[in-house]
Amino acid sequence: MPAIYLDHHATTPVDPRVLQAMLPYFTAKPGNPASRSHSFGWEADRAVARARQRVAALAGATEREIVFTSGATESNNLALKGAAEAYRRQGNHLITMATEHKAVLDTVHHLERAGFRVTILPPEPDGLLDLDRLRAAILPETILVSVMHANNEIGTIQPVREIGEICRGSGVLFHCDAAQAFGKIPVDVEAAHIDLLSVSAHKMYGPKGVGALYVRRRNPRVELMAQIHGGGHESGLRSGTLNVPGIVGFGEACAIAAEEMAGEAIRVGALRDSLLRQLEASAGIGGAMHINGTMAHRLPGNLNVSFEGVDGDALLACIPEIAVSAGSACGSGYDSSYVLEALGLPPSLLQCPVRFGIGRSNTQAEIDCAASQVAAAVRELRTLSPVL
Repeated sequence: MPAIYLDHHATTPVDPRVLQAMLPYFTAKPGNPASRSHSFGWEADRAVARARQRVAALAGATEREIVFTSGATESNNLALKGAAEAYRRQGNHLITMATEHKAVLDTVHHLERAGFRVTILPPEPDGLLDLDRLRAAILPETILVSVMHANNEIGTIQPVREIGEICRGSGVLFHCDAAQAFGKIPVDVEAAHIDLLSVSAHKMYGPKGVGALYVRRRNPRVELMAQIHGGGHESGLRSGTLNVPGIVGFGEACAIAAEEMAGEAIRVGALRDSLLRQLEASAGIGGAMHINGTMAHRLPGNLNVSFEGVDGDALLACIPEIAVSAGSACGSGYDSSYVLEALGLPPSLLQCPVRFGIGRSNTQAEIDCAASQVAAAVRELRTLSPVL
């Protein structure tokens, strides 16, 4: 049986159309956009400008507000560290959530060690942020709130528009890690009052090693302190020779998403729902399977479930041809998912969350096969080691 890839939240395969757009910039069009004295440099500069427009359009931004980076991790670091340093005279308090990506949590902990105050809000049991809790957490010295658009483990889509309204009304910046949402669901920085937005190409069928940070330029104009120096690239916010092939690929991925995202979300969501129905209908599965996070506000391709009493390492070993994610050392109580711990799941459900990430290339036949194999593996493991 050919392997089935259901780990699109970890990374996505590069769309063939994206690859074709990139290839000339590795060979026939090798220019550096900073080379202003010849046609190769000019051509590279035009390609970067076109890609910048495409990324901006998908975010509802202007091209001057897009800063290219190496990915969402760098974008998160630039947003949080850059804003903290730039606004330190106005305050020293930051707010985020316990379910954020480590690129945000590790960064705010670094800032905490540097003297900033950090409030980490817990999620509700369904994964959503309590907006009243956010309002209560904002202090006169608060300068920034960072809440991700969609969670990388459980797919929960946060009420970003309401969060943005709260931040705007309180006079604090709103940073949003949209790595998982961008290109899969609509993202609009104006409608949601987002001041800083982190995105990554490889989560939306673009290449690895390239991403962007949206930095609002008006109403209000956001100031950042650069974190990488050495040439003044990207309006002085991110020095370093631009990854032209990657940026071109990112732009092409955004153009494809703009055309196909709505229809793709419907098709992928239907595959996800089919997978869930089949798992629930399998004998011995549904009654002891727990859905992690809300189904009402969720990325269309995400399904995160826990099979009570099933060891995670053993389950993955039983389905080697199905590429899914089970989190960090899912069989260990010490290294269970911090996201699911924040939801308050009991140890029996923390033992192994299984994350299915359904994407562009998946078919109904693959979903049927995956559901059958996972259900068979769960039944077999429970027979061998009945703990329920």
